Amino acid sequence: MPLTTPLTDKLGISHPILLAPMDMIADARLVRAVSEAGGFGILGGGYGNRTWLAQETAKLDGLRVPFGIGFITWSLAKQPDLLDIALAAKPAAVMLSFGDPARFAAAIEQAGALLVCQVQDEAMAEQAIAAGADILIAQGTEAGGHGASRTTLDIVPAIVDLAAGRVPVAAAGGLADGRGLAAMLSLGADGVLLGTRFYASEEANGAEEAKRRIRAATSGETVRGIIFDLSRNNVWPAPFTGRCLINDHARRWIGREVDLLQQVESVSADYMKARADGNFDIAAVIAGEAVGLIHDIPPAGEIVARIVTEAEHILQGRRNSSWPLRNEIERVR
Repeated sequence: MPLTTPLTDKLGISHPILLAPMDMIADARLVRAVSEAGGFGILGGGYGNRTWLAQETAKLDGLRVPFGIGFITWSLAKQPDLLDIALAAKPAAVMLSFGDPARFAAAIEQAGALLVCQVQDEAMAEQAIAAGADILIAQGTEAGGHGASRTTLDIVPAIVDLAAGRVPVAAAGGLADGRGLAAMLSLGADGVLLGTRFYASEEANGAEEAKRRIRAATSGETVRGIIFDLSRNNVWPAPFTGRCLINDHARRWIGREVDLLQQVESVSADYMKARADGNFDIAAVIAGEAVGLIHDIPPAGEIVARIVTEAEHILQGRRNSSWPLRNEIERVR
């Protein structure tokens, strides 16, 4: 039972699984691994480190399968010429998140790339479609990193209904296995975008200790708020907050954000040193609520294969088991 959807058709990929463009974690190696496994790897352009972006896009030269490049929209607006570096790499798509994509839409279209927009409510979705979005990502609050407040179970069908066949919709937030993919397809989504699950992969450009902590975390061990943004002196615009693993630093400041703000200079200095030292008792491991579903750190290609196989089995089983029930209902009638 092949999982072909309007999303796979649009991107020219085999499986409806997209790699979230995690800032610098989703590097060229991880992008290549996901795309070569039949998914869609998206390079994490993030805040826009020019040297890193040029280095990683060069590594994607000659890749024979589709890939994308993602940016934080409001940050890209500060360095718009970074889009030229991205488009020169000939990505199949550019993903923009957190801000109005209209400023960049024409250049992306003219370069022959698709515009993928991540949204957290209906107003953002309408704005993205008006700007020319080819694909929407409906992101729930369960996602790691930055997001808003509505749950995946709420936002996905809402955006699917709003899109009404105009553009494919992928789901994001709290998803890490074939059950999540099957569930989102059942809600009308055309695929999924996964971050945390791919963070805990061999190829991800993250510290091994961060990956170990994701693997070891259980359900409920993440928190959404502004603590890690305040701590690194990089506060995001409303309504976006960040989700990460709970650690000693988070426990210290949860409910004391005003106190943290008053001590931000000293806290920030300690926090940045902890990041440099790889001290994740203080520095954040950005991860979503899917951590409770992650128990290993395999190759990314294996992750793709597992998810697709599990989702196929679930959907095939439901299809087969529905027929006797339907026949029995008809018999009773």
